[in-house]
Amino acid sequence: MENLSSPTFDWFGQLSEKGYRLTSANRAVVEVIANSPKVLSPAEVFIEARRSYPAIGLVTVYRTLEKLEELALVQKVHLHQNCHGYIAAASGHNHLLICSECGRAESFSGDDLSQLIATISKAYKYYIVDHWLQLIGVCQNCRSEAKVEARL
Repeated sequence: MENLSSPTFDWFGQLSEKGYRLTSANRAVVEVIANSPKVLSPAEVFIEARRSYPAIGLVTVYRTLEKLEELALVQKVHLHQNCHGYIAAASGHNHLLICSECGRAESFSGDDLSQLIATISKAYKYYIVDHWLQLIGVCQNCRSEAKVEARL
């Protein structure tokens, strides 16, 4: 029985309302991404989803992630080497702080950016309609490990 107060249940409801068929494979993808505290590549989602639904195909993972992005349930994250990953979207307009070691992501408000955006808009004579920001660093947990400290 699904927990009716869980965020995953709400995702299932939104997908169903939009006419998206909820197969066992789709549900596996939704559960993986909705419950992950870190950014996951499509391949990582595939590997994790196979634990609960071994017959899932990689194409299903990509299609489900695409649909979740259309519904603003996940946020696409640009990773190194021109790759991308996904994380559950935060409510409201937020930006990401991503640990380059463990992949954990936290969202933060972009309120402090409004003055910077206004300055850039004026200086370059652009009417800025949208933006996204990702800050990459090393989280406190990973920094406490000696091997990371040695590289910093």
